[in-house]
Amino acid sequence: MKLTAAVLGAGSWGTTVASLMSHNIPTILWGRSASIVQEINDHHTNATYLPGAKIATAVKATTDMEEAVAQADIIVLGVPSKAMRDTLDEVKKYVRPWVPLISLAKGLEPGTRYRMTEIIKEVLPGHPPGVLTGPNLAKEIIDGFAAASVLAMEDEVIVKQLQPVFGNGIFRVYHNTDVVGCELGGAFKNVIAIAAGMGDGSGAGVNTRSTVITRGLAEMTRLGRVMGGRASTFAGLAGMGDMMATCTSALSRNHTVGFKLGQGKKIDEIISEMNQVAEGVKTSKVVMELAQEHDIEMPISLEVYRVCHEGSTARQAFRGLLRTQTGAESEPG
Repeated sequence: MKLTAAVLGAGSWGTTVASLMSHNIPTILWGRSASIVQEINDHHTNATYLPGAKIATAVKATTDMEEAVAQADIIVLGVPSKAMRDTLDEVKKYVRPWVPLISLAKGLEPGTRYRMTEIIKEVLPGHPPGVLTGPNLAKEIIDGFAAASVLAMEDEVIVKQLQPVFGNGIFRVYHNTDVVGCELGGAFKNVIAIAAGMGDGSGAGVNTRSTVITRGLAEMTRLGRVMGGRASTFAGLAGMGDMMATCTSALSRNHTVGFKLGQGKKIDEIISEMNQVAEGVKTSKVVMELAQEHDIEMPISLEVYRVCHEGSTARQAFRGLLRTQTGAESEPG
């Protein structure tokens, strides 16, 4: 029997994933905005989130959650982390038993500090949870540029069965059973991307950006391993790969936030100007809570937290980093 898929969330990445999947299996895309849904159905475009891009004609869009979910064999969650729990509560009304749920979100839930698959397990127990993550800038992929990603699920049999559903010629999908590492890599790198953006926005050079990325990866790996992720995961697509893309591209929302902070703008002003979510802003607070809980030093993440939540500035952040004592490269700092 051929599988069918529902992708929930008609933002840039949800729309892109739906377009990719529609080449492999029948795919329906759910969105909240009636105007965006109509545009996708009538013109195969999504000018709000993917200006100038063409969406596969096989994608059908709807605002009706029941229509999207009731007959789906796979559900892909392309909503921001802050909307994940409420979306799952709605999905719960219509989903059939044992349907896998794959998250695209790269964030952590404030308060609970849950990863997205942990929310899935809590709201919809019995449904295999997973995450699709990696260096995936939606606009490049929808425009036909080659990219790769990782599909992570705890069950190796299920993840191998679902792997071909997501990949095609230009979009290579690998599988991994380290769900913890893949999710943490996707969430943590957004914080470092803000730091890299602050450097770029304030006129720092490539050396500074390279240092922030490398030392940020060290922070990510230290905390991620303590929380159960594998070091090899943080050195792969879900860790270093995703961090490189997010820390260096103008298409990255989190880098953009950092860049504008580096130019002297205030965080509230920046967020109010954006029509998409930069997960790293809220994630920075959760990351520092986790670092404190596990007694892990994360000086770069700490400075990002101070800028995003305590009124510090990019200039003060880099001064703070320069004051951090340096030791062996394997140590914090």
